[in-house]
Amino acid sequence: MTETASTSRGGGDVRLTGISKTYGSFHAVKPLDLTVPEGSFFALLGASGCGKTTTLRMIAGLEEPTTGTVFLGDTDVTELPPYKRPVNTVFQSYALFPHLDIYENVAFGLRRRGIKSVRKQVGEMLDLVQLGDYAKRKPHQLSGGQQQRVAVARALINHPRVLLLDEPLGALDLKLRRQMQLELKRIQTEVGITFIHVTHDQEEAMTMADTVAVMNAGQVEQLGSPADLYENPDTTFVANFLGTSNLIEAEVAEISGGDVVVTAGGAKLRLPADRCSAPTTSGGRLLVGVRPEKISLAHADDAGTVPDGRNRITGRIADSSFIGVSTQYVIDSPVCPEFEVYAQNIERDGRLGPGAEVVLHWNPAHSFGLDAAMDIDAGIETVPEEAS
Repeated sequence: MTETASTSRGGGDVRLTGISKTYGSFHAVKPLDLTVPEGSFFALLGASGCGKTTTLRMIAGLEEPTTGTVFLGDTDVTELPPYKRPVNTVFQSYALFPHLDIYENVAFGLRRRGIKSVRKQVGEMLDLVQLGDYAKRKPHQLSGGQQQRVAVARALINHPRVLLLDEPLGALDLKLRRQMQLELKRIQTEVGITFIHVTHDQEEAMTMADTVAVMNAGQVEQLGSPADLYENPDTTFVANFLGTSNLIEAEVAEISGGDVVVTAGGAKLRLPADRCSAPTTSGGRLLVGVRPEKISLAHADDAGTVPDGRNRITGRIADSSFIGVSTQYVIDSPVCPEFEVYAQNIERDGRLGPGAEVVLHWNPAHSFGLDAAMDIDAGIETVPEEAS
């Protein structure tokens, strides 16, 4: 894990070089190098307090960096005030003018710049966000999702080079939030400008973004496409924060061809050497990871049907939860306590209930290896206890 992260793919609409922010002795953002590809949907993802919003505010000019430089295109804007930067920001609070109708809310930025003829631009922008029929309504007559689309239209009508989105969907309910995720991605694809989206919601970032920077404690933990981050996490924080990972403490037994063979709790497991982000030497320690949905579950009576070449461990079902599309199992195993398995509800086996002896098996290629010196619980979100 390093204190800097960067990507140089394509041209950069936003480039941060050595950017940092401290408040007294607190490092909100540690020295960071980051390039946001031009025309991309880029997400800054992390838990509360990780530095993602501070980073966004430094791009917007709402926070002054302690060190470093902010470039928009080839222009150094570090010293420019927010109103002189070609960016617009959409916040979680829509900040619409309640006394103005939707048409005038969207037209506000153009009128403030002295533009007289706004009808065509406002009409096109309302059509873009699919609110053309709502022009004469007041904000309180719209749903939360519609109000958020008005806020996006009002920001885009000024033709910013970059649109910044600070937790824009946080106030919406789950169903509406998912609809708006698709809407925002559609809008970004249509207008083709760079969107930088701050969120703590992993699903939201992975649904919309081309590139995700996972932030933790003021630095970028890992940067890449959603699929790459999910399938090939570099750290335990990323493995646990993006979805769920089973992490098995293991000892390296041998390196065989392109595979690493490890032992854990009496079981022998294999994983590809090129999916290990930590050095592998015989006798060394490793954390072997596998996602719950990659694992198949069989009753112990059917152990003989498990194909050869699969990683396999045994255990006992401690708990199961039916959630419709899948059943989530928690397995007690000598290899790993509280091993999680997500089984799709296609052909449910009635024998697979709490107390049942089971065999878990998966393709070795679906395993990844991490440094055993890392905190195995990093990135796991905990629910604070309510005050009594």
